[in-house]
Amino acid sequence: MERTLPYGAWPSVIDAALAAAHDGQPEAVGFVGEEAWWTEPRPTEGGRRTLVRRTADGTEESVLPPPWNVRSRVMEYGGRPWTGVSGPEGPLVVFVNFADQRLYAYEPAATGAEPRPLSPLSPVGGGLRWVDPQLHLDRGEVWCVLEEFTGDAPTDVRRVAVAVPLDGSAAHDRGAVRELNHARHRFVTGPRLSPDGRRAVWLAWDHPRMPWDGTELIVAEVADDGTLREPRTVAGGPEESIAQAEWAPDGSLLYASDRTGWWNLYRDGEPLCPREEEFAGPLWKVGLRWFAPLENGLIAVVHGRGAGRLGILDPESGEVVDAAGPWTEFAATLAAHGSRVVAVGASPRSSYEVIELDSRPHDRKSAHSGTPAGPARVIGAAHKDPVDPAYYPEPQIRTFTGPGGREIHAHIYPPHHPVHRAPTDELPPYVLWAHGGPTSRAALVLDLEIAYFTSRGIGVAEVNYGGSTGYGREYRNSLREQWGVVDVEDCAAVALALADEGTADRDRLAVRGGSAGGWTTAVSLTTTDVYACGTIIYPVLDLANWGSGETHDFESRYLETLVGPYAQVPARYAERSPLEHADRITAPFLLLQGLDDAICPPVQCERFLARLAGRSIPHAYIAFEGEGHGFRRAETMVRALEAELSLYAQVLGLNPPGIPELELSR
Repeated sequence: MERTLPYGAWPSVIDAALAAAHDGQPEAVGFVGEEAWWTEPRPTEGGRRTLVRRTADGTEESVLPPPWNVRSRVMEYGGRPWTGVSGPEGPLVVFVNFADQRLYAYEPAATGAEPRPLSPLSPVGGGLRWVDPQLHLDRGEVWCVLEEFTGDAPTDVRRVAVAVPLDGSAAHDRGAVRELNHARHRFVTGPRLSPDGRRAVWLAWDHPRMPWDGTELIVAEVADDGTLREPRTVAGGPEESIAQAEWAPDGSLLYASDRTGWWNLYRDGEPLCPREEEFAGPLWKVGLRWFAPLENGLIAVVHGRGAGRLGILDPESGEVVDAAGPWTEFAATLAAHGSRVVAVGASPRSSYEVIELDSRPHDRKSAHSGTPAGPARVIGAAHKDPVDPAYYPEPQIRTFTGPGGREIHAHIYPPHHPVHRAPTDELPPYVLWAHGGPTSRAALVLDLEIAYFTSRGIGVAEVNYGGSTGYGREYRNSLREQWGVVDVEDCAAVALALADEGTADRDRLAVRGGSAGGWTTAVSLTTTDVYACGTIIYPVLDLANWGSGETHDFESRYLETLVGPYAQVPARYAERSPLEHADRITAPFLLLQGLDDAICPPVQCERFLARLAGRSIPHAYIAFEGEGHGFRRAETMVRALEAELSLYAQVLGLNPPGIPELELSR
């Protein structure tokens, strides 16, 4: 029976603890023998990530107990943190432990087995870090990328491909780590050996480029001593981004390049499936995979315009046949073994699950007929509705028109409740969500944080503003030197369009975002009058200092693309920075920050708040011990969500039941 209550006052079964418990997703899928393995979040276990295996009988097992945390800190965002093989004595896995960033080997089937360290510690700067490991048992080594700090500054760092002995001889001896080649580039991915073992391929780039701006595809010969000789660039450049490279079983070289304006697949330089859609994405983490070659010559791909779908590409015909199933979005992680493909997919009605696809039914005939690429099934992290799905939002995919007639892509989540409705004469409040990156994209998948608001009568609009990925290089490049302009204008355009069409209440619009989205939120509050309040989460607030020593090495020159070279346009940095315009902010806000954040450090928030001293702007600042860039602990996420809802309640005139009141300073 329907009941009428004002927006924001609807009782919901989706509380903050429930949303926190379902935060995160499986990552880094792979095969260990015939078994599928992956990493999985544990918010209620201190936010660690564990390694999970699916045994032959279908059982899911956490391979490592607390406090083991399988996560790399290379470039701070990390990347693929594990690898494994199956031998006569059972599985052998090598993984990175987050706490000390050492490489460990572990044989779970061995009696009394404990992880044993393979790499040493370093007291210098951020120490020694490892990512994208590959096991080479014939050589008795693990090949991976080493990030080595040479001083105390975040930019005192070098990265190089190395071989770490499996016998543990390097556990206390940096000298036993063998460097595979000279560290010619600032950034590298892990080398991949060709099927005959004679060549290796990897990606590299240098400041000030980010990997989605331009990378080099490098091929080298493998010498008898195992070093990589005569490296040569075979593709890529300052304005061509190679996002991934792999060897096919026949020895041909596969890679994803955006030389046409879209990340498409190439084999030995020839296009396989030229389309105006993406077959790759931004390389925020080392070891992301959007395609995986199969033994039968086919290629598993994640592709699409906007959302990424899972399909099987026939390189001879150029046809792609998508996997049948309810999943509408796939993450940048794939693994192949024989004819089997393992991926991670989700939909607006389900969270991310581990999915297996059998490519055997796919043949040349079925490719041309459009026959699905074989049965797909969930094999891990299966979605289980924690509440009645009637509480889930019902999103809409929308395209809006921004300044100059440019397109703006967005996902609109209207308020939704199975029982409650608002009075017919009331328009709903809306919160505009600005995603992080900013070179990234908001995925259209079930997110209980969004449902936390929509089920209470608060609409959410996720904006894939200009600069977002998934829509081609031209759309991505629209943010070049326009950060703090295009993103802010696009979010405002969507908010005002929703109000103009009668979808949202013009007087009850809010904005929120984390990281780069926190920047967009802060700039929006200091330069526009669109929003009544905002939630700023681990943000960039002070451009000049963030880009000159306060952030990590990976993004330390990012602003040269997003804003412009500081030496040439210093006034632009001051003009854009929320710190320099703190006196303009009039809307209440909530500021959330992790005290261990090496990417957007808390000093940025402290400096911003100092500029507000003496002004009576209602606000709250909550800093979380033990949290970095991206909250991972359940108790943190609970407090953050409840504080955010309380801000909206106080400012927008809402009355959500059972929410602790956030104390706002004035």
